[in-house]
Amino acid sequence: MRWLWKVAVVILVVLLLGYATLRLSPWPAALAIRLVFEADGRQMNAALERYVPPGVAGVLDEHYDPGDPDARLDVFFPQRPNTGGGLLTIVWIHGGAFVAGSKEEVRNYVKILAAHGYTAVAVDYSLAPGRSYPTPVRQVNAALAYLAGNAGRLHVDPGRFVLAGDSAGAQLAAQVANLTTAADYARAVGIEPALARRQLAGTLLYCGFYRGPDPGSDAGSFYVRSVLWSYSGRRDFRHRPDFALVFVGEHLSAAFPPTFVSVGDADPLARQSYVLADSLRTLGVPVETLFFAAGHAPPLPHEYQFKLASEAGQLALERSLAFLATLAPPAAGAAAH
Repeated sequence: MRWLWKVAVVILVVLLLGYATLRLSPWPAALAIRLVFEADGRQMNAALERYVPPGVAGVLDEHYDPGDPDARLDVFFPQRPNTGGGLLTIVWIHGGAFVAGSKEEVRNYVKILAAHGYTAVAVDYSLAPGRSYPTPVRQVNAALAYLAGNAGRLHVDPGRFVLAGDSAGAQLAAQVANLTTAADYARAVGIEPALARRQLAGTLLYCGFYRGPDPGSDAGSFYVRSVLWSYSGRRDFRHRPDFALVFVGEHLSAAFPPTFVSVGDADPLARQSYVLADSLRTLGVPVETLFFAAGHAPPLPHEYQFKLASEAGQLALERSLAFLATLAPPAAGAAAH
């Protein structure tokens, strides 16, 4: 029976090494989260394909920073935009808890937006823990500079940008919007805004997180600790003082642009969106919201807006388009909605 002892020792060593790895590096947890999220993202994008109207053209894999292999974006616009200039440009930043996701996973949703008379962009950025904060913030800012600099070729109106995103992408959209509109915050982050305040027409934010974890709630969960460790580069993000600026909901200003905020009732991050909307309204920022009463049937989970087979998903799209129309009318000949 000596072989049983050998097997037991091997299993024990593997378990100890696994535990040590989890304690010493964010990589195992981040890769596990990435595997699950990216499978969901591919399924979501495939399910959206049947909702993409005809007549959308695109330019894929534009390299917005030649020195950065992760810095790529896709641009979509009506095939025959009936306008003498560029279109209101929606820059959508994908979610994935900073450790997962890609522009390909939101490609069909972005095409749907473009079909309604806008230029719509899906942006890639570097994932943690390979690269940490503030790299994605710098990349999104660089993408805006690239789009403004190539406005004519890409059907972009450089004076009318909307920063949009879901989950971690909503956080990035809100943070870049804040540094674009609040000079003190931009200096604290250490990033020179690519756009002037007047060029940013609004933000469209779904299911994001904007404040630090509430003490005694989800702050100690394995998922939250893994994500914040990965993105901050520190096992305890509180040991990196500048990381506090990630929690953009705690650093807002009255100059923040008009904003649309939505989240599902069963989303673990729901309170984050409620508090953000209240904070912006207190500052006098124009805010539109799409929230749902607790106990909605069926419950609306994280990223509910991408499920266009549901009434709630269709309502979210309808309300998003109505908000965008208040910022600038869509191009003539856009898809009906």
